[in-house]
Amino acid sequence: MIGNLAFRVWRALTYSVPLTIGCLLLAAVVIPSVLSPLFYDLGLARIASSGLNLPPSWEHPLGTQSEGRDVLALILAGTPATLIIGLIGGGIGVLVGTFLGMVSGYFGGRLDTAIRNTVDVGMTIPPFAILIMIAASFKVVTLPLMGAAVAISAWMYPTRVIRSQVLSIRTRGYVRMAKLSGIGDLRIIFGELLPNLIPLITAGAVNAIAVSILASIGLEVLGLGGQNLTLGTTIYFAIYYASMWRGLWWWWLPPVLVLVAIFLGLFLVSTALDEVANPKLRRASS
Repeated sequence: MIGNLAFRVWRALTYSVPLTIGCLLLAAVVIPSVLSPLFYDLGLARIASSGLNLPPSWEHPLGTQSEGRDVLALILAGTPATLIIGLIGGGIGVLVGTFLGMVSGYFGGRLDTAIRNTVDVGMTIPPFAILIMIAASFKVVTLPLMGAAVAISAWMYPTRVIRSQVLSIRTRGYVRMAKLSGIGDLRIIFGELLPNLIPLITAGAVNAIAVSILASIGLEVLGLGGQNLTLGTTIYFAIYYASMWRGLWWWWLPPVLVLVAIFLGLFLVSTALDEVANPKLRRASS
């Protein structure tokens, strides 16, 4: 059974080149961060745990910064925290967006008009301005709070995409037959519509995670991320202490490269999932 499962996972990963590369990039970022307590002292991420502004060496592979923190320890500790924010924000965003999109597309009428207009108005307002106001309103910004805050910018696009897909699905024969059979609306939504939306929802979830991470990085670079050890706060302090102008490249370049790997990996995975969810894209790429 384990061998069969491994074969199916391997076949799914090799189904698409973008999916394979994206998963490899994400694994290259996630696995070292998760296993880091086994091979590296994350206590070096504390203030004054090492010398100041030391260049990369055998003892400090990515050097240290102006507060005496080891940069590699900061990255290894900050990457999971950044991903947690993305998972919380993206998870909330895609759940809310999926529910509103299915309800709006299935029932239509005034409810559809209200949800559609809310999404249209919300997408015209710069969400980052709202996030700044929310983050600045709290004295202590924890990781769950940051994730919940950035979810504000992650639910609108999934709502629009899911709604448009439900508008198409609800006119199909099997949905009409279910209605004629007397099956309740909720059972049709979750039993008939939802299974057909899973590939689209999965692709939307990946996009929502990327949007949430990007929003959190933006807030943290502005100094609104609290004292959490994340990639965003690492970049914030690199900017605050003018590391680029002082030639301390090992302080700002590694976290930027990790973020590039995360966003590129999420983009490639999302592209591959879009091809699965959208037959037109699949035919165009073949």
